[in-house]
Amino acid sequence: MFSGIVEETGEIRQVRKQKNLYTITIRGSKTARGTKVGDSIACDGICLTVTQKRGRDMEFDLMKETLDRTTFRYAKPGRAINLERSLKVNDRISGHFVTGHIDGTGIFKQRLTIPNYVEWRIAVAPGLARYIIPKGSVSIDGVSLTVGVVRQKYFSVYLIPHTLQVTTFGKKRVGEIVNIETDILAKYILWDRYSGNT
Repeated sequence: MFSGIVEETGEIRQVRKQKNLYTITIRGSKTARGTKVGDSIACDGICLTVTQKRGRDMEFDLMKETLDRTTFRYAKPGRAINLERSLKVNDRISGHFVTGHIDGTGIFKQRLTIPNYVEWRIAVAPGLARYIIPKGSVSIDGVSLTVGVVRQKYFSVYLIPHTLQVTTFGKKRVGEIVNIETDILAKYILWDRYSGNT
């Protein structure tokens, strides 16, 4: 379990590809400190298990389901990654509850910028969009954000300068694909409704 408050940005150092499995090495400083094999790290919002650790380098195995649903299918060395260690029981929850189980991906469609104001518009498929609720929570590449307006073809989030400075968002380009984890409460309530269990 995570909070969506990014601790640092790391870097993909190596990608080893096998059929239905990628092994990825990510370098971090703060997140690697005290981390051991078997620990969970949110990497761009994806809950991954550390399988090897050498100094600041952490190794993770990504199976087919993860590759199919997330941006890691495009992983390559040099790419910056948002990193967060899993919560401790007595931690403050500064963001919202983030499981690290990605629901799907979206496309960064538009950036609106005026002085001291940045709005992102993110397009998602209809099956995912139904779980995006105005003023609800959403995790984008592991960053906890509040949903602004919701339209038929996109939803908006608003970014403060601090978020742009301490995450990969400051260098994100329009057209890039992002990982989306919807609000856990909306997901369970609406799943029950749409699945015919009510």
